[in-house]
Amino acid sequence: MVDYRIDRRSGIPAYVQIVRQTERALRMGVLRVGDRLPTAREVVAATAINPNTVFRAYRDLEQAGLVRSRRGLGTFVTRSLARPGAEDDSPLRADLADWVARARSAGLERDDVLALVAVALDAYETHGRERHEHEPHAQDPGDPGRRQEDDA
Repeated sequence: MVDYRIDRRSGIPAYVQIVRQTERALRMGVLRVGDRLPTAREVVAATAINPNTVFRAYRDLEQAGLVRSRRGLGTFVTRSLARPGAEDDSPLRADLADWVARARSAGLERDDVLALVAVALDAYETHGRERHEHEPHAQDPGDPGRRQEDDA
């Protein structure tokens, strides 16, 4: 089950936050096909938002083909967004969790970490993809096993 959290200071509409959190839960495998989303009443009780906000988010998710509302029964997941490597026990998740712990212990705040990830993804998408495709064992720059001559 997904636990929605609404950040009223973010400037992002609450319904968009619900949609994004649901999509994230679908990507991470927290929600699976057949799972029931919390009822509007449950979301309202947990977040103190207007029920129409929940209905709008669920309608957007339904239009995207991710959920289906069944009158009197609830709203159910119809499609997963999970990809290999995103599971709880995947090595990629473990590596990322370690990296986040290092970043936080270095004094970076949540927004700093998110900015670093966004910049790295943008760089990869614009010019790094070709470079990484030709490097069979590209190492993490923060990896202590990296050789000094790699910097040359």
